[in-house]
Amino acid sequence: MDSETFRRHAHELVDWMADYMAGVENLPVRPQVTPGSIAAQVPTEPPARGEPFEAIFRDFQDIVMPGMTHWQHPSFFAYFPANTSPPSVLAEMLTATLGAQCMLWQTSPAATELEGRVVEWLARALDLPTTFSGSIQASASEATLAALLMARERATGCASNAAGLAQTGQRLAVYCSEDAHSSIEKGARIAGFGADMVRKIPADADRAVRLDALEAAIRQDVAAGITPACVIACIGGTGTGGMDDVWAVAQIARAHGAFVHVDAAWAGSALLLPEWRHLADGLELADSFVFNPHKWLLTNFDCSAHFVREPEALMRTLSLVPEYLRTHGADGVTDYSNWSVPLGRRFRALKLWFVLRSYGIEGLQDILRRHIDLAGKAHDALKVEPDFEITSPLKLALFTFRHRPAGMEEGELDAHNETLLQRLNETGRAYFTQTRVAGRYVIRFQVGQTNTEARHVDAALDLIRETARGLA
Repeated sequence: MDSETFRRHAHELVDWMADYMAGVENLPVRPQVTPGSIAAQVPTEPPARGEPFEAIFRDFQDIVMPGMTHWQHPSFFAYFPANTSPPSVLAEMLTATLGAQCMLWQTSPAATELEGRVVEWLARALDLPTTFSGSIQASASEATLAALLMARERATGCASNAAGLAQTGQRLAVYCSEDAHSSIEKGARIAGFGADMVRKIPADADRAVRLDALEAAIRQDVAAGITPACVIACIGGTGTGGMDDVWAVAQIARAHGAFVHVDAAWAGSALLLPEWRHLADGLELADSFVFNPHKWLLTNFDCSAHFVREPEALMRTLSLVPEYLRTHGADGVTDYSNWSVPLGRRFRALKLWFVLRSYGIEGLQDILRRHIDLAGKAHDALKVEPDFEITSPLKLALFTFRHRPAGMEEGELDAHNETLLQRLNETGRAYFTQTRVAGRYVIRFQVGQTNTEARHVDAALDLIRETARGLA
């Protein structure tokens, strides 16, 4: 494809992109397709000869689009948001065009130095401890893995990197709330702790980790000769948005010499709001902190901000620099590949820079406050609705509920609410997901898509009411 052909098709795609963003709310949020139906429309063999772009784009529209879940739909109330925005999309276009591999300062000096500056902006905007240094990772899962590796090296005196954890003769444990994200157990498996060494501590009625149970679990392990290596506090658990007491958790962890990691993948964006910064009280005691601008800060996936108190410990854990990767003649520069598990790095800072400059801190604060207010109104509406039950309290912009018709036995409610969720999502008018609270099947309601307005929330509430009535 020559440059003029590229220019023509690029203009066509930008027009399509603008139309899509303007009209996405007219599409079903979740596609009604069956497994295998998309693959069945794609030949099993690749083409021997190149095809015209017009044919490729036509198939994108006819085959791919009908099978897409529209995460940027304003009636997307499932999971957590994976927000984007026009400035972020434009930055991604530039990033793709540049095609830079930003692993070292010398492979992309501007990417490295811009990353350093924008994470400083984030730290100031969220009022993070001044002792923190940051970088951009692909995801909170990746940052959590890095934290677990740092914890492992601290607990073994850096012996596990050299000889392997099995050779140290130590058994290391990781502690987190039962509501914490599955990436913690996955990271513990990868880092060599083993899934059996992850202690999932019970949560209280407010879905915060129980401090007495955490202390007891650590003491029991110490008595059994097991080293408490890492304690993970959660600000905004995935299921219900549970908020751990970071200060209290960190005090317990530090008393036993454990590394402290704080996972705020979703809720960390709310620290942009002064009225919510108390959620992070005690963060100055943590060793590592992560939140995802790609969730609730209008920046395309993937963009996760990871902050550490001792960057030297992070680099000591992850750095492995052969001669062909050394940056020569540039003393004092940062090579962010030494701060992350992958060697390769995309120019993620560019889109975050575009977003922060386009909206400003005040503009982002306005959007976050709107989402929190809309979720509060939805929560209050269902709280007083007959035959509905709030099953976990409102946390920022997330709560859970279930339908409980009069006369229905407790044993029937799980299946009833699973059917309700299925019927809601089959309409294509909104999208919700489920979790379990105290063993009960419940429906999550989170507000966070960039363009969600009161009318979308009101329509979702009407849909819930009418669908539930139809089932009852």
